[in-house]
Amino acid sequence: MASWSEYLKPEVIARLASVGLYSRTAVEGTVSGLHRSPLKGVSPEFDDYREYSFGDDLKNLDWRAYARSDRFYIKRYEEESNLRAWILLDASASMKYGRKGPTKFAQAATIAACLSAMLIKQRDAAGLTLFDTAGRMEVRPSARRSQLLKIVEILEGAVPGGKTDLGSVLSATADQMRRSGVVIVLSDLLTDLDSLYVALGKLQHAGHDVLMFHLLDRDEIELPFEGSVIFRDIEGEEELFAEPRAFRTAYRAAMNQYIADIERRLRVCGIDYLRILTDDDVGEVVSRHFYDRKRRAPLGHKGRMSAL
Repeated sequence: MASWSEYLKPEVIARLASVGLYSRTAVEGTVSGLHRSPLKGVSPEFDDYREYSFGDDLKNLDWRAYARSDRFYIKRYEEESNLRAWILLDASASMKYGRKGPTKFAQAATIAACLSAMLIKQRDAAGLTLFDTAGRMEVRPSARRSQLLKIVEILEGAVPGGKTDLGSVLSATADQMRRSGVVIVLSDLLTDLDSLYVALGKLQHAGHDVLMFHLLDRDEIELPFEGSVIFRDIEGEEELFAEPRAFRTAYRAAMNQYIADIERRLRVCGIDYLRILTDDDVGEVVSRHFYDRKRRAPLGHKGRMSAL
């Protein structure tokens, strides 16, 4: 797979697949498997066939197809997925920063592509929205194998630009998701936090399991620059000429407090938070986070974010 996409990394997909992504809330799927579902007796729309795999529900075997081909086939349905994951990837201008290694966008795109591959491999649906102030490009969740190609094509053709309005994008996503599922946000969170928290509360109230992946470059935390530097607002036109040594200590303290406040707010409200740096091994970091999720108890509340 790596031969046709810089974002599909087999070693990352293997690490993620060894753990899997499990929803911590009930999801509205139609196939028995990894995730808890509140739906019973669903009659989804028939789509096509696929070959039988060990563990499939035998009631979906098509005996006429077996009589014709002497092979076992399972009827596939349009909504054949236990989990519907909607991946929202920040494609604003600030995401193109990366001085020494990959940019924040490249790191986020790698995670999005590898997560999509893992989800489709475990027969769950993956969807993608690229956004800045609004949804720029979108692929609605699907578990079809062709879905991965669509997602990768969008990621490889994307050029980060524009400002960020994550709150509006999440609120619009909540209105589009008719069934509860998993929402995975990949962003540097350089956005209006009050609007973001309101939108997250809306998603929680609708029963969605939300994961926040906070992408940062190490420069943004440590401010390692020496001498006189011109700082430019990557999403605006402002410039500041300064010597970082004069305020490095204060900056680091303020930045660490900012990150800690976001993490505390999200964790208290039952939203998964993971900080990811551009020089991290994403396979190791994300798979370890998923492993920790499996060990935690299911969520027992909805909408607590909006209540604070």
